[in-house]
Amino acid sequence: MLISIRQSVLAVCAAFIGTVASGDVTLVSNTAAAGGPIGMTATSLVEYASERGIANIQLKDGQTATNYIPALAEGKIDIAGGPFILPFKLSKGEGPFQSYGAEKGADLANNIRLLYPFTLAVFTMYAYDAKGISGWDDLKGLKILNGPPRGAATQNSRALLQVFGGLNSEKDYESVTVCWNQMASAIIDGTADAAVVPATFPGPRVTQASAAGAMTLYSIPKDAFESDIGKRLLNKPGSVAFAVPASEIQDALGDGWSIKTEDDTFRAMAAVGGEYVNSRMD
Repeated sequence: MLISIRQSVLAVCAAFIGTVASGDVTLVSNTAAAGGPIGMTATSLVEYASERGIANIQLKDGQTATNYIPALAEGKIDIAGGPFILPFKLSKGEGPFQSYGAEKGADLANNIRLLYPFTLAVFTMYAYDAKGISGWDDLKGLKILNGPPRGAATQNSRALLQVFGGLNSEKDYESVTVCWNQMASAIIDGTADAAVVPATFPGPRVTQASAAGAMTLYSIPKDAFESDIGKRLLNKPGSVAFAVPASEIQDALGDGWSIKTEDDTFRAMAAVGGEYVNSRMD
């Protein structure tokens, strides 16, 4: 599924950039770790631009978005990929950009333009079938993987558990936080009973975990998904309500997975973002 999204986005990108750029141009791009949607789209953009003689894009991957988004706004680099929430936070001078203040943050954010959007990942809940979990309302007293020790991903995970599972962190369940490269191991070795973290279908994290046993992906219940509080959470800045035929997810994940939903639709929360450029770009 995410492969088809990627292909569509890159087709739009190729058509767009081919109409506005020409000549021998060198650009600098920063992106997150290779392998995820942000890294893949950045790499593909480099290839498309080179093949068409549009530009030579020097890509630096494995960078930190909270550092390179302000660098883009300041004109120190030309292209950057990241979640929508970061330019939004920068415009308010909030979160990781508190040091800029509201006025300077707004000025900087005004220098950022969106080249094209894409889905970064989908927040969902999954666990081994051997855990015997029936759904979002069956997590009390368990150890739940929420994400890294710090960051928006963990905050989103805990908010989803509160709204859709009725659970408060540390009061109703044990919150497990580990570094991103330890996520799959935390599920495999039993450090966590279930995960509520961003996933891609397929993706390295879910593929590695499912190699150790049959797993189930749990859709958000329809009534909760469509409730007022559910809509507010799912559509907050940087996120969007995500609903697709469950068969698409099943086909992407393969036989080692089951999709738990009350109908034929899989529901979750998507983190969205895109590839950005500085407003001075032709």
